[in-house]
Amino acid sequence: MAKTKLLKQGDAVPDITLTGAGGQSVRLRDLVGQKVLVVYFYPKDDSPGCTAQACGLRDQYEDFVAAGAEVVGISGDSVGSHEGFAAKHRLPFKLLSDARGEAREAFGVSSSFLGLLPGRVTFVVDRSGIVRDSFESQIRVGEHVRRALELVRALAQEGGAPASAAK
Repeated sequence: MAKTKLLKQGDAVPDITLTGAGGQSVRLRDLVGQKVLVVYFYPKDDSPGCTAQACGLRDQYEDFVAAGAEVVGISGDSVGSHEGFAAKHRLPFKLLSDARGEAREAFGVSSSFLGLLPGRVTFVVDRSGIVRDSFESQIRVGEHVRRALELVRALAQEGGAPASAAK
């Protein structure tokens, strides 16, 4: 697999279809338009950093929704693994399986730590399908949540979310 460049501000979200809960196909482009989309790539279900990040997003999920956003997590784990992880930690958002790494490649999310661990990157995509920000850090898991929510709220202020959702 050839290394691709990480999507950056101004790039269009790739047209990727992944598998979600119950084996349902989820096309990322179909999630764009109604809400701002927070797409976060993470290494592995139930690992310490990934659990902390997912639970941080869970704890702030109502704030994301109130500001007009939807959260989607993506890793190479199986649908069954995602379903167990979501149930165990009461995760209210979609977790999608990228078993073949196609989404990682399309978004340009590379491996870290000598190529042994899939990268951790969060993207905020506006309603028109354009990446407004990306944040990459394997260890600063809380910063992914804080930074994404800050931008989602800013987009709500500038009209990226329904006026009733702007706070």
